[in-house]
Amino acid sequence: MIPSLILRTATRLLVSMILVFSVYLLLRGHNAPGGGFAGALVAGTGFALYIMAEGSASVRRAIRIDPRGLIVFGMGLALVSGLAGMLAGKPFLTGLWWTIAEINSKEIVVGTPLFFDIGVFAIVLGTILTLIFALEEN
Repeated sequence: MIPSLILRTATRLLVSMILVFSVYLLLRGHNAPGGGFAGALVAGTGFALYIMAEGSASVRRAIRIDPRGLIVFGMGLALVSGLAGMLAGKPFLTGLWWTIAEINSKEIVVGTPLFFDIGVFAIVLGTILTLIFALEEN
């Protein structure tokens, strides 16, 4: 079955907007609702749409990484973000924050919750892509 021209054209626009929104949810998550899990679900939706329009081989070429590698990366990053608190003499998964810049008297801070959220994002997205590829290719 050849996907329709309308679906393929709309997908090119929609997937980029969906992926940008998923990154927004990821970055917003440690201060408000959202985070790695919600962002990865939205990204998985974008990739599922792309697979329906272009096929799984096209998505595999686009992401250039094995989804199982994303899972391993995410697990490692989540673990390291949890161990950072222990290295500072605090309990596992204690949030630590660092100021990386100050712009117009506003501090830009980065913390271990952001790295944990990125790890969760990678785990969930890798799992979703693994499942979608398995369903599409069999």
